[in-house]
Amino acid sequence: MEIKPIDGTFAREVTGVSLWNGVPADQLEQIRNAWTESGVLVFRRQALSEKEIVEVTAMFGKPHLVHRTDWVSPEHPEVILISNMKDQDDKQIGMPGTNDVEWHTDQSYVANPATGAMLYGVEIPNDGGGSTWWTNMRIGYDELPADLKGQVTGKRAILSYLKRLAGYNEQAAKVTEEMLRKTPPVAQPIVYSHPLTGKKSLFLDPSTTIGIEGMADDAAAALIDKLVAACTQPHQVYKHRWQVGDVILWDNACTMHRRDEYESRQRRFLKRTTIVLPEARHIIPRGQKLETAVAA
Repeated sequence: MEIKPIDGTFAREVTGVSLWNGVPADQLEQIRNAWTESGVLVFRRQALSEKEIVEVTAMFGKPHLVHRTDWVSPEHPEVILISNMKDQDDKQIGMPGTNDVEWHTDQSYVANPATGAMLYGVEIPNDGGGSTWWTNMRIGYDELPADLKGQVTGKRAILSYLKRLAGYNEQAAKVTEEMLRKTPPVAQPIVYSHPLTGKKSLFLDPSTTIGIEGMADDAAAALIDKLVAACTQPHQVYKHRWQVGDVILWDNACTMHRRDEYESRQRRFLKRTTIVLPEARHIIPRGQKLETAVAA
């Protein structure tokens, strides 16, 4: 097994491992440590059944069931289906969408989110569309100008699932009252420290942020824009060009990601799991629901 940087970026590729065969304890420990350090791990040329996807997920934490039951696999509810395809009854398979997706962080709108994620490429556009980008928010924080660090220290962002839904367009109509009840707005600290290294990281999601406590809305929006721009410079970003069989692990507590658009005539089908990560190794955000938080 070898773990090496990808093209000089913060992301790491793990080679010499067949995830479907299981991973020896010593190698698994090395992989866990590399994930803690880098935030994004890539495994190429994997072949996983849905049962094996769940088993691999459990190597790194507890598989998490998401609230969007309309997107999950009927055989394994831990697995989220992401595609632009329909079944034989002309029903959408899983989470749709071919447009570009802006920088975001999964489950940011949850007070105590499950921050680990694993994505497995089953069918990939053959024209190279649909690439996914990640940026490491520890690097982003380290490189912030002193004045921006001062502005975010001790601040909490207000995050809302309703804002995320606005980007789903046709899917917004399918959201139920129960879903909204389970995902009320939350107040979430913008800066966290890693439990092992003590290094600070931004926890940021422009796609769900509707304000910052103690700030006027226009000032908060301007600050978020500055933070996103500062943390998505070319040298801070890893772009993943998908191949069939790719598996990617990432940590939403210390990264943001986005997706390029792709042609609707191109088939794209991925399977994803969400992981409750161990707090001894990873930042675990601790926000508050707005029923108990004080908004600006």
